[in-house]
Parts: sequence; C-alpha cells; structure tokens
Amino acid sequence: MYVAVKGGERAIAAAHELLARRGRGDRAVPALESDQVRDQLGVLVSRVMNEGSLYDPDLAARAIVQAQGDALEAVTLLRTYRTTLPRYGATVALDTAGLPSERRVSATFKDLPGGQQLGATFDYTHRLLTDAADDEPAGEGLGTGLRPARPAEAPAAADGHLDARMPRISDLLGAEALLEEHVPSPGDPEPADLTREPTIFPMSRAERLQALARGDEGFLLSLGYSTQRGYGRTHPFVGEVRVGEVEVEFVAPETGEALPIGRIEVTECQMVNQFVGDAVTPPQFTRGYGLAFGRAERKAMSMSLVDRALRADEFGERRVGPAQDEEFVLAHSDAVEATGFVEHLKLPHYVDFQAELVLIRQLRAVHRQRDRAGHETTAGDRVGQSDSIGGTP
Repeated sequence: MYVAVKGGERAIAAAHELLARRGRGDRAVPALESDQVRDQLGVLVSRVMNEGSLYDPDLAARAIVQAQGDALEAVTLLRTYRTTLPRYGATVALDTAGLPSERRVSATFKDLPGGQQLGATFDYTHRLLTDAADDEPAGEGLGTGLRPARPAEAPAAADGHLDARMPRISDLLGAEALLEEHVPSPGDPEPADLTREPTIFPMSRAERLQALARGDEGFLLSLGYSTQRGYGRTHPFVGEVRVGEVEVEFVAPETGEALPIGRIEVTECQMVNQFVGDAVTPPQFTRGYGLAFGRAERKAMSMSLVDRALRADEFGERRVGPAQDEEFVLAHSDAVEATGFVEHLKLPHYVDFQAELVLIRQLRAVHRQRDRAGHETTAGDRVGQSDSIGGTP
C-alpha cells in the first residue's frame, strides 16, 4: 500500500510538471501575460467573471492564463479564490436606469428616443478569418454607432435616472400600460445569497436570477433557444440591450450613507414577450430580464429568455418545455457542479466496478442456465410432437 501511495504521488507530480510545460509552449515565444488576456480577450474574461461570481477582470484574466484557456477551469479557480475573501457587507442595488450606454440597441422600435447605438459588436462582421496584419484597428474616429458615444457620466434627471434623451423601452411601453408592472414581492424581502445558503425549491425570482447569472452560458443559450423552437410559450422581442459602466455604492457602517466605491461594466437585456391576458389581467407584454458582468450580450439574452420561461406559473401557463421546469433548469445550470460530477468519473472506481463486474457475471450465468433450460424444453417438445405424429393413435 505504501509503495502504491508513493508511486501515485510521483505520478501526480510528474503530471503537474508536464501540464506546466504544455501550457508554457515554445519558450522562444514570450509568455502570455494576464493583462493581455484582460485587454484583448474581454468577452472570455466577462464569461469567467459571471460564472465565477466575482467582478475582477485582472483575477479572471490570471485564472484564464493559469487554466490554459479552459473557461470552466478558470471559473473554478475564481470561485475558489472568492471563498477566501472577507465579506464586509452588501452593496446597494445597481441603478441600471441610469446606465450610460456604450452600446444600446432595440429590436422593438426603429426610431427610439435617443437612437440606436451600435458600439463594439460582432453582429455585423462577416465571420471570416483575417490575417494577423489585419487585426489592428483601422484608425481613430471611425465610430460604429449611429450617434457619438455618450460620456461615462451621462446627464441624469433629478430622480437619478437617465435623462429623457435615452429612456428605457420598458418605460415607454409602461407609460401606455402595455407592459406588466414590476411589482416587488410582498414585503420586498432581501434575496437569499445562493453562495452561502442551500438551494430550496421553489425559489423566488431574485434567487432564480442569481442562479442564472452564475449558470453556464452554453446551457442557458440552449434552453433559451429551445423556448423559441416550441418547448415553451414564448414569442420574444429584444426590448433593449445596453452595455456600459454603472456606479457601485456601498453603505458605510460608520456614516449610514451610500458611498460610491467604483464603476463596473455590465450588460443588461430587457426581453419583451407577448401575453394574451386572462380574466383578471388585460392583454399586455411581459418581461424577461438578464444582467451580466462585462460584455456578455449572449449571456444576458439567454438569461432573459429563460427567466421569462420560468415565470410560467405566474401567468397560468402550462409547462411544456424543460426551460419552464425550475428545478431542472437551476439544478443543472451550474457548470462548476456539472464539471465536477462528470469529471469525477475519471477518478478510481475500482471497488465499485469490481462489485458490478461480479454482479454482471452472476447474471450472465443465470441467463445461460435459463437459455440452456429453454433449449432443452424446446427440444423435448419437438421429440414429443414427432412421436405423436409417427406413433399409433
């Protein structure tokens, strides 16, 4: 046993050394720096921050380098590090109504107040591989939006919301009572912290949105897609997608006042979905919502589609698709948990397998005996039939 343990330790150490060599690659080439990843792979950094539940582009970039580009391994590293951090309290809820947009598009109104602002997007690229020499920006001053980018500090109204030059689509529809009102839960309780408390079903919408924000982007994308393919009663429109920086505030215990502590980049998606109404509620549009760290439009859109699908019970809709099943969605959306459960199959299961191997051999022996007995019975029947046919009546 001692020899086996020591041999295993040496093998693991050698595997780690080989992994480091493979990850470093050709040493004649400069090593990849985390600040390069942070600045040039921003979309990947955003994904790792979202699923890692920690907004820190520098740490996310470092995790990506350490994980050799494996996004889920980087997410695991970031979550593990997150558990070591002290908690000083909770920040004030983000006021995304005052989000000064670097990018703002809507699929519901062509000429919306404030205009469409394309910003930085892959939406209109040709999806063709380019030569490395073509990767440098063409030049300064060639904006991609339909209007100049707003400054980081956008003018705001007296109530702190974005000024009337760029109103939210939800406010425009809400002014005509065409969109459901956003009504807080009775008593407006503080949402549970899924990183510190056990998951209990059914969950509040706030808790569901937490889980979706941490969920695997690919899994949520597939579920959101399924709702558009008939596995959920949705006919969605992108009311609005915004990308920009929003201020984070923290209530200092010493003063009791909310103080700004920095700005973070977020992506917000308001999805609008048709609802025919019922005996109490008139026909109107309903909401799906998604909010994600960084530039993460696909994640925010997928979140909003699944969020709306999970609200089926609120609107008396039949559950006809997986995306409408809360427990199925939220119990399987965490990529870290899923990865751990799948990849643990690589670990030794010798005892379990030997037990099943013995069982299979026993079952096969019983099967052979039954098969042999069945053949003997069939042969005996044939002999009996031939005797009665050829014998004396």
